[in-house]
Amino acid sequence: MEREIIHIHIPAFPIEVVRGQDPSLKGRPVVMAPLHSERAGIISVSPEARKEGIFKGMSLKRAIEICPGLRIIPPNPELTRRAFCSITQVAGRYTPLWEPSKPGHIFMDVTGTERLWGGPRDTAWKVRAEIAKAVGLKSTAGVAGNKMVSSIASRAIPREEIVDVAHGNEEGFIAPLRVDFLPAVSYLWIRMLLEELNIRRAGEIAIMEPWDLKTIFGKYGPLMHQQARGIDFTPVYPPSRRPMISDTFTLPGDKNDDHLLLGIIYRMVENCSMRLRAISMEALRAGLMLRYGDHMEVSGESRVPGGSFWDFELFPHLERLFFRLYQRRVGIRRIRVWLRDLRPPDTQISFFEPPSFKRHRMSELTRALDRIRTKYGRDTLMFGREWIACHNL
Repeated sequence: MEREIIHIHIPAFPIEVVRGQDPSLKGRPVVMAPLHSERAGIISVSPEARKEGIFKGMSLKRAIEICPGLRIIPPNPELTRRAFCSITQVAGRYTPLWEPSKPGHIFMDVTGTERLWGGPRDTAWKVRAEIAKAVGLKSTAGVAGNKMVSSIASRAIPREEIVDVAHGNEEGFIAPLRVDFLPAVSYLWIRMLLEELNIRRAGEIAIMEPWDLKTIFGKYGPLMHQQARGIDFTPVYPPSRRPMISDTFTLPGDKNDDHLLLGIIYRMVENCSMRLRAISMEALRAGLMLRYGDHMEVSGESRVPGGSFWDFELFPHLERLFFRLYQRRVGIRRIRVWLRDLRPPDTQISFFEPPSFKRHRMSELTRALDRIRTKYGRDTLMFGREWIACHNL
């Protein structure tokens, strides 16, 4: 049976929630950002402000220079959370397979529900109507055979309330779109290379050879080619079933010491990887979220080729993410680490790659640390960077 995926998209969701309580903000350029600092980055941008040239992450001072009549509202996490909970309750009435990707964005797998709600397009109409009734917000919907195409469809044609991409027409739908619609083209260096190569449309990537793309873009080349052809096998993970292990740490004050912050991250990676080993699962993706002292959040993920449950293999991915994300002088207030896309470890021995002596020694050392910490407590033994971080907070 072919999958039927709906993606519900509410643009500038945190701003639209506040607009529901303050009608004077409707139709005006609005941004959400901390009010106490002009250097603070913008968290959310309304469509009207986006037309003025303002974008997410721009400094508040620069945004005011571009648009003097800009309205600025502070973040209201509790109000946003309550509104999104109401939306998820609507989604849950139509299918048990729904996944919140971020506030204002929900994936719904409605495969096999035609007898209950009609076709997927009819279901999307009903969901949008219920959301409008529950929280008073307008939304767009993308309907397709996979998550990626449904997400693109929900934002590709703003004037359309519902965009339905027929099965087999995914590549034709994506071909005329700008390359930055592809999720893999989220990195700045990839966009710069594409501009240098004068590649503007997704269809131009689809007709190239995957090996040529790999030569230019490395591991992202084949992924870009797959996405340009509209291929995505990612399932919809319900919140209660989505495999993920995470750890969160709130600092007592804003800190900007790289060594201190990396020590905290290493300790968090150790905690998560120890839990992975306890359930005999490997992680294929590692993620990091940093919250600055002015409440701005940045986050990112990294693929873990082949998967791993060893902290000495997972930490380098988080370390690279840290230096990529931490680009401001504002101190960090909160850190979150997560490991997801879990799977059992591959027990098949490779005939072509000899086992690494260093990896074997490190894994034996880690196993020994696990046994000692399980018996005598987590803080019985720790690495130097952890000890320094713990004793400097």
